[in-house]
Amino acid sequence: MLMMALGPPISAVLSWVFLGERLGFFGIAGMLVTMAGVAWVVSERSSGPEKGEKVRSSRDYGRGLLLALGGAFGQAGGLVLSKMGMKNYDPFASTQIRILAGIFGFVVILTLSRWWGEFAKGARDKKALGYAAAGALAGPFVGVSLSLLAIQRTQIGVAATIMSMTPVLIIPVVILVKKERVSLRAAVGAVVAVFGVSMLWLR
Repeated sequence: MLMMALGPPISAVLSWVFLGERLGFFGIAGMLVTMAGVAWVVSERSSGPEKGEKVRSSRDYGRGLLLALGGAFGQAGGLVLSKMGMKNYDPFASTQIRILAGIFGFVVILTLSRWWGEFAKGARDKKALGYAAAGALAGPFVGVSLSLLAIQRTQIGVAATIMSMTPVLIIPVVILVKKERVSLRAAVGAVVAVFGVSMLWLR
């Protein structure tokens, strides 16, 4: 999540290069403050591996960082390409196009990796399939559609910064629903992130 927090500045740079979007000093400051708050929250770790978590080698750790960085570039590039291709087209219809392209990509991966058997096994688990369907409704449908609607109406850097607040937005949920205790560090990071987003709004 910390590496994925690099998505907003990458998005801002790419949108400046390819779309000519400029955030200005106050916008860049708000983005940096928000990212600092998010990074402060997600970089908090326990002293040792969590229950069920394997101890990773430095090589695996390095690969994980590179993959996360690739994910950040993928998210940023996807937003820029979506805005370039979408223009004034309906964001919900654009989401359908993205999902169809994603399905094609996964079919290729499943075929080349010979994972269709695992896919069929997972599809038979009705409880897991129900959770996956609910997650797909919340994420790829509602979340992605609203993100495309957002980048259609504002700069990509601003939208990407607000969307990077997911780790912070989870904090009230774990307090109210799961009754978990939240550290002072996480609370301070959340306040800093919200302040950064308010700078983006007020600019």
